Amino acid sequence: MAQEFKVKELSALDLKDGEMKQVELEGLEGGKVLLANSGGKIHATSSNCTHFGAPLAKGVLADGKVTCPWHGACFNLGSGDVEEAPALDALAKYEVFEKGGAVYVKGDEATIKASRRQPGLACKAQGNEEILVLGGGSGTIGFVQSLRENGSKAPVTIISNESIPIDRTKLSKALIPDASKVLLRPQEWYDESSIKTIADEVTSVNFSDKSVSTTSGKSYPYTKLVLATGGTPKRLPLPGFKDLKNVFVLRKVQDVKAILDAVGENKGKKIVVVGSSFIGMEAGNGLAKDNSVTIIGMEQEPLETVMGKQIGAVFRKNLEKSGVTFKMGASVDKATPSDSNSGAVGAVHLKDGTVLEADLVVLGVGVGPATEYLKSSTVKLEKDGSIVTDESFAVPGLEGVYAIGDIARYPYHGPGGDGTLVRIEHWNVAQNAGRSVGRALAKPGSTASKQFIPVFWSALGAQLRYCGNTPKGYEDVLVKGKPDEGSFAAYYYTSDGTVVAVATMGMDPVMAKCKILMGQGKMLSKSQLEKGQDPLAVN
Repeated sequence: MAQEFKVKELSALDLKDGEMKQVELEGLEGGKVLLANSGGKIHATSSNCTHFGAPLAKGVLADGKVTCPWHGACFNLGSGDVEEAPALDALAKYEVFEKGGAVYVKGDEATIKASRRQPGLACKAQGNEEILVLGGGSGTIGFVQSLRENGSKAPVTIISNESIPIDRTKLSKALIPDASKVLLRPQEWYDESSIKTIADEVTSVNFSDKSVSTTSGKSYPYTKLVLATGGTPKRLPLPGFKDLKNVFVLRKVQDVKAILDAVGENKGKKIVVVGSSFIGMEAGNGLAKDNSVTIIGMEQEPLETVMGKQIGAVFRKNLEKSGVTFKMGASVDKATPSDSNSGAVGAVHLKDGTVLEADLVVLGVGVGPATEYLKSSTVKLEKDGSIVTDESFAVPGLEGVYAIGDIARYPYHGPGGDGTLVRIEHWNVAQNAGRSVGRALAKPGSTASKQFIPVFWSALGAQLRYCGNTPKGYEDVLVKGKPDEGSFAAYYYTSDGTVVAVATMGMDPVMAKCKILMGQGKMLSKSQLEKGQDPLAVN
């Protein structure tokens, strides 16, 4: 039941246009609310982002929306609804008013404390549609939730070898081996929303008769099909890596469990991570606390091609503080067995003759589109196994078929994109693509698909934020701040000075603001940044 709560230390709603403030409520322990003035109207909402709890008052307010300072989630202030990933729950909205020389917020105590509003999507499926979703990751949850949010009650079935969607970002960053702790939604949520979930593996798709076959021998018909099968970790085609035990990839909960089982309770293991990728770096960082970890990379600095040499050095130094050792500019030759167990790995050999002892090996050498099940079908696969889509993520030539996430190659219209086809392996991209397709199927012909700016984050000794994309590469990077002290903003620009991507550490909410500016076509250029202009000062 809604109650009136007096706002502490506030006598009037005198926030300036564009101002946000987190306030506390009297008589409600832990009760906090966000007050925001957007276009002269004062809004009162949940105080924290529903994704990871970031204080929204430290985010960015623009166009009637508030963007989280950490991971780019965006909420509509008028409704509290989610506008962009990675948040799933909406913000709760409250009545706010002045009375007797004080400010009051009216809301339900439990809702205020929870700082969120779960979408009421319970329904009974109806209609003649048979919507089939293949895969259990970010794109899938984005799609099914958006479909229901936008009013569709069409029957939906998810087929995934991981059962229901999980938060895959927590696997490499936190090494969580318990599937129940990384679920994006509990099973009850799907049941209440009339979304069937089937744990099975897809083996083929017949686009002519619109059916999907699985390893269990069953066949599932569809009227609309969403391909969201994600990526498959790559393995090294080198001696020892395919045959020896204790050589792991990291993609699923089972992979995390296998790695931690190999580490054992006593820990103190010698671990070699092959690949200075984001997954490799995050896994190495997570394992370094109680083990001896060496990361092997081919570049001079980790992630040098993507992030630049100077920023790559920041990541390396951060992980070295955690005890990680690096072998950079190195190439792997082979893996050899342990002296005590001929069936398990015992060492990794580099081409320069270096031998690294290893109780276990983790491969972080990239992923490829998980589209093996489509190779015998009529869909055209690109050389890397991806599927080209249009701006709405529809697959040309296949009626009612969409591809999202790691398998999709879609036209990018962010800064420097010009419609270039890109395949982006980011959590937010998959979920936003899923949201776009869900909206389109629920409201066909309503509007064109919504464009979004890619965002990702990583735990590399400190929190990295990144927005934008470099589909045609970048000429160089302009670094502001103090990278050696873990506080910087790196602006990646092309030959004409267009800033196409931004990476930050310790400078929130710069990334969030740059994401918004990119979407508005107002991102500062290299020359403007060199002259001292601040993205946070741009209206």
